[in-house]
Amino acid sequence: MNKIFCGIDWAEGHHDIALVDQGGTQVAKLRISDDSAGFHAPIELLTQHGDSAEDAIPVAIETPRGLLVAGLRATGRQIYAINPLAAARYRDRGSVSRAKSDAADARVLANILRTDRHAHRPLPDDSEAGQAVAILARAHQDAIWDRQQMSNRLRSHLREYYPAALAAFHGAGKPGLDSPCARVILTAAPTSADAARLTRSQLRALLKRGERPRCGIEVEVERLRAIFRADYLRQLPQVEKALGHQTVALVRQVDAACLSVTQLAAATEEAFLAHPDADIITSFPGLSVLSGARVLAETGDDRERFADARVMKAYAGAAPVTRASGRSHVVVARTVKNQRLASAGHMWAFAALRTQAPRAHYDRRRAGGERHTAALRNLFNKLLGCLYHCLRNRMPYDPERAFAAPVALTA
Repeated sequence: MNKIFCGIDWAEGHHDIALVDQGGTQVAKLRISDDSAGFHAPIELLTQHGDSAEDAIPVAIETPRGLLVAGLRATGRQIYAINPLAAARYRDRGSVSRAKSDAADARVLANILRTDRHAHRPLPDDSEAGQAVAILARAHQDAIWDRQQMSNRLRSHLREYYPAALAAFHGAGKPGLDSPCARVILTAAPTSADAARLTRSQLRALLKRGERPRCGIEVEVERLRAIFRADYLRQLPQVEKALGHQTVALVRQVDAACLSVTQLAAATEEAFLAHPDADIITSFPGLSVLSGARVLAETGDDRERFADARVMKAYAGAAPVTRASGRSHVVVARTVKNQRLASAGHMWAFAALRTQAPRAHYDRRRAGGERHTAALRNLFNKLLGCLYHCLRNRMPYDPERAFAAPVALTA
């Protein structure tokens, strides 16, 4: 049983450390630098106060990542990442003067473990491969969001002076402003005047450099030529030319975003397929390699992270929340959740509708009066429980067991 608790208030250039005993008395404090020497100093301090491999002193800190956290996790001790907002509420318990210092914050974090350690969860003990998948999957998702943001900026910019480009590439059934052909043509013809001067042979050459259209190059050439030579409102020539230079710069940023998405997708797939849980995860309907990597990234591969399937469902936002007070009793969707996992789960359940058993489950929920989103969330809840069971027992998905028909009870 630990008799000493450690709190670390981290910063960019230095970190403050505080040790408290079971009575709440501060027994040591230290300020360390953010380097290798600074990391070894707290290890020596913990050793002086009874730290050992069998009974490692737990540490509370306000971040779950960084070199300091990675080094502390390598020692095998439990690391508790305390939400800064929660730490601020604990600070108010100890002082009403609103005084604040780094050393005092470290002491507050140590006292959180002393009094409420049971109410906080340590960082999961994910494997090195699992941590790598998590980094790549999240980076890939961030890159997709960045690409969409850059495409939206390009679209907003083109609306100011180049409606022909939007008519050609943006909208339902169009290739999109982030498509290879759109980027190639916008780079070669960044203004309406440049686009109107493009000949059939030039358009044909540009399309061959980009992604070949499904309808065929000749059909696409005629479509684009008709759009670019139509009558549109125009800016003044010098203004249009200046806006064209800005378009080329924005297209280059979209190019970089698209390249990042492609490279990160390849790296994510490689890391995920090398993970031992990949075959089990991808055996589920609706989960591809990339979506499966996102699910693994957010659930991790530490099987002790979640006490049971209910905890995992609550973490993902698939399980509802009951609010009961007096005569009021309301069941609502969970808002406090892992947003990345909830987003991946929504797409997972939607894609799973193409298979028979999940579709039948969804149809039953819809027939019972649930809306589309609620029925999808319930399906995600069902699939997530099955995934928890399969990972625990190292077995692939079995639709007959996952969606077994209810047994009719006889009198």
